[in-house]
Amino acid sequence: MKTMIVGGGKVGYYLVKTLKGKGVDITLIEKDPVIAARISEELNVEVQCGDGSDLDVLRECGIQDAELVAAVTGSDEENLVVCQIAKKSFNVAKTIARINNPKNIDMFKALGVDKTVCSTEVIANLIEYEVENNAVRIMQTFDLGSMVLVQVNVQKNSRWVDLPIKDIELPLDCVIVSIVREGHVIYPRGDSILRFNDEVMVVTDKESMQTLKKSVCKG
Repeated sequence: MKTMIVGGGKVGYYLVKTLKGKGVDITLIEKDPVIAARISEELNVEVQCGDGSDLDVLRECGIQDAELVAAVTGSDEENLVVCQIAKKSFNVAKTIARINNPKNIDMFKALGVDKTVCSTEVIANLIEYEVENNAVRIMQTFDLGSMVLVQVNVQKNSRWVDLPIKDIELPLDCVIVSIVREGHVIYPRGDSILRFNDEVMVVTDKESMQTLKKSVCKG
């Protein structure tokens, strides 16, 4: 998955560093030429110097090929503009915006930003799970990122397929809140059996994500 990050401040720097270590295909856009050159040299990644809210700059940096754009500048307004351009002008599938003022969360969501977060670690987790794991996806974050709503897609090789919920080895801090089957919502009970292609919504904390993934996926 090609990922574009706009903003090379502390959040952008550590985000790029974290994701590079996971093998994610990253392009970083940073306005300040000194910062851009330093990050490129230190992290050995592609860094484009320019305004990430400028259509021409985004196009030159290959946003038309990006599947995910994360806007993590220090300006909420700029992050919103970047995400709207990505969505409306380039049809980018996923946008993530860093929000510095939590009061802006509802506005960002109303204007079409897919996910809004206030934590570098949460942004990294969101991108990581989009990139490497179709079975477990973070859908939303709560409480400044400490809690997450996760969608588990029950696949043919899943440990969960054809099991009743009571027999699933869930992490302690995980709660199954609903099952979506062929477009219909099922409210789960202990004897509810999970089927292939079910979409299972789980609320958990970020510390339990890896354990949840192991519970779902074989191998």
